Parts: sequence; C-alpha cells; structure tokens
Amino acid sequence: MMCSVSWHSARRALIRPAYWLLVKAGQYKSSQITLLFLSSYKICKITSMPVVRVLSKVAKLAPGCGCQPLAVAVRNISFSPRQVTPGSDASFHSVSFSETDHPKVLITGGLGQLGVGLAKLLRKRFGKNNVILSDIRKPPSNVFHSGPFIYSDILDYKNLREIVVNNRITWLVHYSALLSAVGEANVPLARAVNITGLHNILDIAAEHGLRLFVPSTIGAFGPTSPRNPTPDLCVQRPRTIYGVSKVHAELMGEYYHHRYGLDFRCLRYPGIISADSQPGGGTTDYAVQIFHDAVKSSKFECNLKPDTRLPMMYIDDCLRATLEVMEAPAETLSMRTYNINAMSFTPEELAVEVQKPLPDLQVTYNIDHMRQAIADSWPMNFDDTNARNDWGWKHDYDLPELVQTMLNFIGSDSRIAQAN
Repeated sequence: MMCSVSWHSARRALIRPAYWLLVKAGQYKSSQITLLFLSSYKICKITSMPVVRVLSKVAKLAPGCGCQPLAVAVRNISFSPRQVTPGSDASFHSVSFSETDHPKVLITGGLGQLGVGLAKLLRKRFGKNNVILSDIRKPPSNVFHSGPFIYSDILDYKNLREIVVNNRITWLVHYSALLSAVGEANVPLARAVNITGLHNILDIAAEHGLRLFVPSTIGAFGPTSPRNPTPDLCVQRPRTIYGVSKVHAELMGEYYHHRYGLDFRCLRYPGIISADSQPGGGTTDYAVQIFHDAVKSSKFECNLKPDTRLPMMYIDDCLRATLEVMEAPAETLSMRTYNINAMSFTPEELAVEVQKPLPDLQVTYNIDHMRQAIADSWPMNFDDTNARNDWGWKHDYDLPELVQTMLNFIGSDSRIAQAN
C-alpha cells in the first residue's frame, strides 16, 4: 500500500533542499521521503530536537507501509543548513553578514575569566547592543549595566535555540566549560557541561549558519605528546575529563565543518593570566594568585613545583587573538584549530620577576599532586607558527610586561580598597 501524505504540509516546516536531494537520487519514491520528513517534524515539535538529528531515529521507526527501509537514504544525505534558499518558507533563517553592519554575537559562559573581557572588546568593535553576554549565574551590577545580558543554560536546547532565533545571532562564542582541576573533582558534571552542552551548541550553530568559536587548551594534550615545542598536529591523548572534552570539541567542530559547512574556529589557549578576575580552578591559576598575594600579604604558596614550565599569555593578547581569528577570511585558514602562544615560564621564574619590584615577597611550595600530575602531562611550550603565518597572529606581552601590568592593576585596586 502506498504512503499518502501532503507534501505541502511537510515542506512548509521542513528542509526543501534535503527533500529534493533524496528525490533526485532516484532510489525512493517522493511519498516515502515525505513521510520520513513529516514524521521527523512531528517528533521535533514534541522534543525540540533539530530535524537532522531526528531523521535517523525516524528512519528506524518508520511504520510498516510497504516502503523500502529509509535508513540508507538518511545516512547518504549531504546536508548543510546553509542550503536553505533565501525567502523559502522553512522553519529557520540564517542572517547573512550582508544583512547587518556587524555580526550579532552571543557569548555563553560569559561570567567566567574571559567572557566579560571579550564582550567589552567586541562591543567597542561592533556596538554595545550587538554583543550579548549569557550565563546561568546572576551578573554583578557593573556587568549587568555594561550591555545586554541574558540567562542561558547550554544544557537546555530549547532555551538556547530561542535565544539564537529571537536575537538573530550570527556569531557564537562558546566559553561555558568546567576547567581542569574542577572537572576532575566532578566528572559527571564536567561531562554534561563540556560534552553534552557542546553538542547542543554545534547543532544550533549548524542549523542557523552561525560562525562558531570554541576555545581549546594546553590541556588537550597528554603525556605522550611532544612537549617542547608542541605542534598543532600531533598525538594528544589527554588524561583529564577537561582535556578529553576539548579534544572531542576540536574533532566534532572539524567534522561539522566538513560535513555541514559549519564555520567552526578554535584556538588552543595557553594558561591565561588576568588581573580583573579571580582564579577559577585551573592548573595554571597559580600565575594569577601570586600577584594578588604579593600585593595583599607579601606571601605566596605555590601548588606546583618550582621548575614546572607551562605556556602562558596575558588576557589582552588572548582576547585579541580570538577576535582576529574570528575576523580572518575563511580562505586564509589552513586548519580549524590553532595553537597560540606568547611566553613560557616556571613558577620560580615568575616569582623572581615579581620580586624585582616587590623584594619582600616570600614564596613557598606546597605541591598539589593532582594538579602537578596534570601540569606534567601538558606542553611546556606551544609552536604557533601556523597561526602567525596564516592570519598574522603576534603577541604583545612578554614576562616583564605581564608582571608590570598585573602589579599596576592589582596594586591600584588594593590602594583604592584601602582608601575606601
């Protein structure tokens, strides 16, 4: 018995290009394919899952109507959400850069170490209302009044999708993640946030044709990786859930780029040092804490061995690199994931540099064995030749400039606090 459903009702809500792709293949009747799409759409309305994700599930559950199995057809779809024709009546529409003067940016995990600083930089470049910070936490007053802020839970697919659609987002910067030491203390939560949350981000970015930035890390490498220097392409094999999730993000982003045309861009950040945020549970956070302790008490206890060498970067360089790679023309990118680097130092070398202007600083070492094991598996120095050659990356801050900038910033804040 033939399947009898209305093509008009199916095309009104589903993906016309993918439909005709299967029809032209000549292996299946149009009525069979329409039934598959219509069934997928009904499930999508109930579950808020994207159509592409549902197609394969529906294929396996297709009713017994005498049709040939459709699973092969689904697997053979070469589909990109960007194939939707302008002006079509499909259920989503991606805003192209020609339609707006500037990109409309959403930053997830915006209250972490990097989100607020990146929002400030992007708002200067693209306008205050074109950059939306989001998080699951309540923002401090200065952040709330500095520009648009909304609640966003990356594990809530429907909420995230509504934000992208309602605000006509074109760039998505995905900063939501649990860092290395915190992730090891709560692996189930790290797995949910760093992996399941990423899947939601990827699906939404692909569906709506977004330019997606997902940061990676020195933690994406492991003890079998070359450590000094570490190239862009080599054995990775990390041994933390944080590192595993970042390798997963790199590979999934590249897969979505090649499979669906997703404009995915990724930088492997070294340890990031900033004065206007508190340490957040990362293995490299000693390099931030030392400045706060040096100004407040002149005593610092380091949880890594004095000779532990790791690549580092001042936050201004990090944020500028992120903007530069997002603005780089696609044809200049020879890869989708790049190392970036600025300097590499040990706790002992950092302490000596800080003691030059603050000779009273006393440094002791109380080794955290979990963090030390993590640091010993990470690169000692990044090779970022490809980033420098492809899109002109160049850092501004070396160790002396870093120390001077951090002490000026934290020292100024401390004097203001004492005066108050």
